[in-house]
Amino acid sequence: MINRLSVATIWVLDQNEALRFYTEKLGFTIRADALFGDYRWLTVGLDSQPDVEFQLAVIKVSDGYTQAEVAFLTQLVAAGKLGNGVWKTDNCQQTYELLSARGVEFIQPPTDRPYGIIEAIFKDNSGNLMVLSQDKPR
Repeated sequence: MINRLSVATIWVLDQNEALRFYTEKLGFTIRADALFGDYRWLTVGLDSQPDVEFQLAVIKVSDGYTQAEVAFLTQLVAAGKLGNGVWKTDNCQQTYELLSARGVEFIQPPTDRPYGIIEAIFKDNSGNLMVLSQDKPR
């Protein structure tokens, strides 16, 4: 049976720019960076979750997509419509201030939600919407 997540994909527009964003601004570490012909297997992860990786992948014709599909899916990525993530933090306000100082673009500051969290919403450098989430004490 399946017992845990190992790798999830985050679609990006440029792997080098995404790598800088996720490592320099968000503090992720590089887990794998390998070339197989024109295919680059690039993953990052959080030190607090050593068994989970995020593949930073681009959509390319050589991966089996048509040119029209690549163009369409790339537009969806850039518009923040193709992927997102929810990242946990112990202090949403403090993390928001730190990431803002590093140049992360937030579209919503920390907001107290009635469903038990404080959340802020930001975009990665490819346009993906991400939620920064803090559980409220019960």
